[in-house]
Amino acid sequence: MATKPKRAVKERRTKRKPCSFCVDKAIDINYKDVGRLKKYVSERGKILPRRISGNCAKHQRMLTVAVKRARIIAFLPFVNE
Repeated sequence: MATKPKRAVKERRTKRKPCSFCVDKAIDINYKDVGRLKKYVSERGKILPRRISGNCAKHQRMLTVAVKRARIIAFLPFVNE
């Protein structure tokens, strides 16, 4: 019994977005900069992951800490309703 040859699956890699903080040469991400932090929070109030936001690992960690601090001080909501 002969089996059909399987087709080769092409992996399609998209080019990663450059980290916006690296492009701006940002040294620190401030929790008081609410306008900038809002771009990285979904409409449900969740922090966007790296693969969607395009941040590097270092700046994603800094962003996460800044968003959490802004939430505690009530600059950003925990949940949008």
